[in-house]
Amino acid sequence: MSVVRPQKFQKKPAPAVDEKALRLLEAILFAAAEPLDEEALKKRLPANVDIRKLIARLAEDFAGRGVNIVRVAGKWAIRTAADLGPLMAKHVGEPKKLSRAAVETLAIVAYHQPVTRAEIEEIRGVTISKGTLDLLIETGWVRLRGRRRTLGRPVTYGTTEDFLVHFGFESIDDLPGLEELKGAGFLEGRLPAGFSVPVPNDDTALREDEEPLEPEMLGHSLAPEAEPVEEAAEEPEVEDEPEPPATRYDRRRR
Repeated sequence: MSVVRPQKFQKKPAPAVDEKALRLLEAILFAAAEPLDEEALKKRLPANVDIRKLIARLAEDFAGRGVNIVRVAGKWAIRTAADLGPLMAKHVGEPKKLSRAAVETLAIVAYHQPVTRAEIEEIRGVTISKGTLDLLIETGWVRLRGRRRTLGRPVTYGTTEDFLVHFGFESIDDLPGLEELKGAGFLEGRLPAGFSVPVPNDDTALREDEEPLEPEMLGHSLAPEAEPVEEAAEEPEVEDEPEPPATRYDRRRR
């Protein structure tokens, strides 16, 4: 009776790549101040290299290390390994926390964009201060999209690429859905019948009910930038007019 011995499976060898280009890719990602997309990486690497194969190989090499190659906002970056994040946080100063109003406003913008201030207040059930939206715009997580084609032409808001990068999302679709929010304990108790979480969409193209912003409002600030003041032209001197003749009342006062 023959005995069937289990076969030993060997790990597949890593795909062959240009080692010099691989080292260069690693250096580029390490030195980059922000995530880079494939087109930006191609411009800095030798011609005719397979950028996706290089990234796959580098990601595999970094898989068990303290830092990993991750994809955020459709771009590539080197980030601390997820399991080491809590340990590293002990050595970093505590970041300034957003207020509850700011967190709720940011969540509403992320899920309901494009959304106006009045719509945010309607969803929250309370009014929000102008400073809350200003703060989210200053952090670079919220931007002015356009104006709603309705009475008053209110400004519409949406999230930015920095929002995805900061929270480690590859795309806006990575935001948790209803079941994930329930599992994390964010939605507790009995929910109203038909309650649902909208599918987020951060498409930069304006929708049919939106129109473009004025040029001076295309920046991150709500207030238009100050324009340089031109030196005013000198006004011609005006000759003094002759005094009117004194009236009877004036003579009496004299």
